[in-house]
Amino acid sequence: MSLCARTMSDERFMREALALAREAGAAGEVPVGAVVVYGGEIVGLGYNRPITSHDPTAHAEIIALRDAANRLGNYRLPGCELFVTLEPCAMCTGAIFHARLARVVFGACDPKTGAAGSVLDLYAESRLNHHTDIVGGILAEECGELLSSFFAARRTRTLLA
Repeated sequence: MSLCARTMSDERFMREALALAREAGAAGEVPVGAVVVYGGEIVGLGYNRPITSHDPTAHAEIIALRDAANRLGNYRLPGCELFVTLEPCAMCTGAIFHARLARVVFGACDPKTGAAGSVLDLYAESRLNHHTDIVGGILAEECGELLSSFFAARRTRTLLA
């Protein structure tokens, strides 16, 4: 995984993304949350909604990017940063690159679909026309525990049914 430097505000914005992830979990969605930040201000919010919206593209990152693009009036988001509780997948990474984000910060690694080094590393692919800085592991334990608890509860419900 290619990494850039952490900043003082990384934990602050990751906590905002975690709050959104908890909302997703409460709605029965996989608990992933994301915020887009521009100039130190949150301009986009999102949490996973594929189940409730019947939309396979409704990942937290996509929802947050759409919100930020609408608020800023531009599909390009140069200078923006994305904070997400789980390592982005290939679909979300594609959207991140097309939006021209400057930086992505994620919490927990995703060993099944992570595209920032866990399964593949699109952020290190030199042949792509846009490159976004990436840093992982911010509040990783807290982000990972939220996901682990969600799936443990889901397995327990399935066993009891």
